[in-house]
Amino acid sequence: MDVTHIPQSIRGDPWFEDGNIILLADSEDSTAVAFKVHRGVLARHSEVFQSMFEGAQPNEESFEHCPVVRLHDIPVELSNLIKALYDGPHGLYHLRGIQDFFYFAGILRISSKYCIAHLRTQAIRHLMQTWSHTLRGHDDMLERALNTPEEAGLSYPYVHPLHVLNLAKATDVRIVVPSAVYFLSLYPLADILRGEHPKLLVEHPSRPSSQLTTEDLQNYTLMFQYRVQLILHFVRKTCGARLPIQKCSNVTGCRKSFSQLSNRLAREWLPRTGPIHFMSQAVDELTDFPEICGPCRAAFKKDVKVAREEAWNNLPMAISLPPWDQLEAAEFAKS
Repeated sequence: MDVTHIPQSIRGDPWFEDGNIILLADSEDSTAVAFKVHRGVLARHSEVFQSMFEGAQPNEESFEHCPVVRLHDIPVELSNLIKALYDGPHGLYHLRGIQDFFYFAGILRISSKYCIAHLRTQAIRHLMQTWSHTLRGHDDMLERALNTPEEAGLSYPYVHPLHVLNLAKATDVRIVVPSAVYFLSLYPLADILRGEHPKLLVEHPSRPSSQLTTEDLQNYTLMFQYRVQLILHFVRKTCGARLPIQKCSNVTGCRKSFSQLSNRLAREWLPRTGPIHFMSQAVDELTDFPEICGPCRAAFKKDVKVAREEAWNNLPMAISLPPWDQLEAAEFAKS
């Protein structure tokens, strides 16, 4: 059946005059958009497209001798996918604003649908630049968050962790889930349920769900409890119950100072405190306690380093996921 007319108004980017197939993206909540492309390019990267094109019947729709394939996709996502196949995805290592997240959210979703492994992997690695599986990545993200000016009224990393979590679940990307849940647990639950945070209200066709599922609520609660337990143990045991080491040169002063540090930290932490960063801040506060001797100071820093690494390594298990190395191995085994 010939499609007599595809108006200029719905011809999207790209539209190659020498193309030999037309993809017509028609999602429920958007106007249909057509893309004239080369079937060989798409089939080369996707077995799904290859099978789709091979299964096309002669009596199906066509326009100017080009088969027309109707797809139930968001037009902007299909456009970005096609351009990424021809030119490569843009902004691989940058998160300059909320639009960059939505771009890669769309690439991740649609490359997963059409089994385009290299684009899916690139999108996942982009997510992992911010929602890291390493302690160093966590520290780098917080440093950027503390030092990057707001963009359009949104603070770095611009996107709400609930959107990251729902995107990860929709595309089966478990490697970013522990970090997303950790940062989600820093938000008051009532605020999440209301869904009124500015980062949740940015409109975009590729915006993930803003809903908190029953499973999410359970993981939120487990992670919240994990954070509180970490803080309390650190304040009471690592600091408050600390004994001067054998090489201590000021036993009375060190014992008293660590007790004072413990009391200060007990007053400073809040339900929204991130314990992994909180431990680093405790080391910085040693400058206010000159009575602590050099050997005890060095031992405390070493113990905090170990405590932070242990806390981070146990993050996935706090929500019943495998350790980081297993998550990473499983993720990239799919590629």
